[in-house]
Amino acid sequence: MVGDPAEAEDLSQEAFLQLFRKIGTFRGESAFSTWLHRLVVNVVLMHLRKKGIQQVPLDDSDPSQEEPVKREYGDDDRRLLGLVDRISLDRAIAQLPPGYRAVFVLHDVEGYEHNEIAQIMNYSIGNSKSQLHKARLKLRDWLRGHRAELGSGSSANPASKHES
Repeated sequence: MVGDPAEAEDLSQEAFLQLFRKIGTFRGESAFSTWLHRLVVNVVLMHLRKKGIQQVPLDDSDPSQEEPVKREYGDDDRRLLGLVDRISLDRAIAQLPPGYRAVFVLHDVEGYEHNEIAQIMNYSIGNSKSQLHKARLKLRDWLRGHRAELGSGSSANPASKHES
């Protein structure tokens, strides 16, 4: 699936780590080989999904540009807008109540399933799903408010408006 033997070996190791972590979730409703195959395919697909996002250090020059960036005072540096979004997201996550934050990080950042989160947090699966949904809503609201404040040029502290 990946076309590179070294990468395939790394993914095989990752699949065995996932197997070790998730073996308790195997219910026996299908053959073990079917369950294991699905787990391995999911590991590879997640890797390919993450691999599609290229990470470029900020101090590297952009090779796609043939001439240097024209800088004008007061203009936004378009190459840094993604960084601002990540900083805003980090701040928004920090504003979440602890339960929402924990479920959001475990599910959307770390990749745990709701049944695993339920075990870790001693919640029901429904509670895990509810906490994640509410966390996403709060993040969306916070980020929209923050973006609106940036657009209006307000220097007010966005965190003070959205604490609950």
